[in-house]
Amino acid sequence: MPIRAAVMTAPGAPLDHWEIDDPVVESGGVLLETVASEVCGTDVHLRHGRLAGVPYPIIPGHVSVGRVLEAPGVEHDALGRPLTVGDVVTFLDVHEVCGSCYHCLVAGQPNRCPSRRVYGITYSAHDGPLGGWAERIYLRPGVRVLRLPDGLDADDVIGGGCGMFTGFAGVERARIRMGDTVLVQGAGPVGLAAAAFAHLAGAGAVYMIGAPAARLALAGRMGVDRVFDLTTSDPAERLEALRAETAGRGVDVVIEASGNPRALPEGLAALRDGGTYVVVGHYTDAGEVPLNPHVDFNRKHVDLRGQWGTDFRHLARALRVVARHRARVPFRDVIGARYGLDDVDRALDDVEALRVTKAIVTPNG
Repeated sequence: MPIRAAVMTAPGAPLDHWEIDDPVVESGGVLLETVASEVCGTDVHLRHGRLAGVPYPIIPGHVSVGRVLEAPGVEHDALGRPLTVGDVVTFLDVHEVCGSCYHCLVAGQPNRCPSRRVYGITYSAHDGPLGGWAERIYLRPGVRVLRLPDGLDADDVIGGGCGMFTGFAGVERARIRMGDTVLVQGAGPVGLAAAAFAHLAGAGAVYMIGAPAARLALAGRMGVDRVFDLTTSDPAERLEALRAETAGRGVDVVIEASGNPRALPEGLAALRDGGTYVVVGHYTDAGEVPLNPHVDFNRKHVDLRGQWGTDFRHLARALRVVARHRARVPFRDVIGARYGLDDVDRALDDVEALRVTKAIVTPNG
C-alpha cells in the first residue's frame, strides 16, 4: 500500500505530496506507523536551503514517534527492553556513523563522524520513507530504536522533540553544578529544554532572555525563575538586573539557544569571571559578531564550548529523566498546534513567524 508523504522538493518551493512505495522490511529493520513528527527550526532552515549537502527532494521530520507495524528479527530496543508490534517508540535520527573513524573510535564523538546520515535531512525521498512527514517511517537495520518509557506518551516526547535532546546535551556540556546560576538565551524549544534540565540538575536559579510572551509564559512552568522579554527590555537593563541577582559577579553558566549572533556579546558580559558559556543555538551560519579576545575570553578566564547535535546517550538519558520528572517539565504543553500532511507549509510558516512554539505533524490524523 503506498505511503503518502510531504516532500520538500527544493529550497523555496511549496511542499509536494508524493506516494512512496511501501518498503520491503529487512531483517533488523522496523516499519513504523507515524504517530507524530515535529516541525523544528532545522526544517525552516531546510526550506530556505541554509544547510549544505541536503539531497533534495527530501521527506522532512527528523524527530518522530511511531507505532511498530513490522520488526522482523528485532526482539529488543536499543537498551535491551522487549519490543513488539504495537509498541510506541522513538529513535535516534542520526544513522550510519562508521564506527571506525577517529571521532567514533578515539574522541568518543560520533556526532562528528563524517559518514553520519540523518533521517529527515540527508536522505533523499527517492531512498524511501526516511522522514517523519509521512504516514509510515522505515527504520533501516542499525537505527537505534527506543520504546517510550512507562509513563510517557507521544506528546511528552514530541512536545520536546529535537529541542529536548539538544537542550539536554547543552546542559550536559555545561557541567552545571548544584547551586549554579544559569542564564538561557532563547525561549524556543531548545532554550526551554535547556532551562528545564538546568532546573532538574540543581541550578540555584535559572534566568531566560527571549520572546515572544507566550514562550516566556511556558518558561516558568519549566523551572525558570525570572524571564527578560527581548521586546520590553534592553541589554543594559538585563545586565544590571542579572548582576544584582548575583551580587555583582554575573551568572555561573550561560547557554546560548537563540541562534542570533548578537546574543554572544550579551551572554559573555553576563557571565562571571571563570564561568562557562555553551553555544548550542547556531546550527546554521547566521553571520558574524565582533568579540574582544582579551576582554571577553582571556581576562575573564572563560570556558567556551560548542555543542553540535546529539548522540544516543542524550536521547536515552533525556527520556529517562523526563519519565521520572514529567510533572516538573511538562514538554507536552509546548505543543502549540497540530497539522496534517496537507498543512505542512502552514506549519512551517507558523514556526518561522513564532506563532507556535512547537508544531507537530500528524500524518495519520
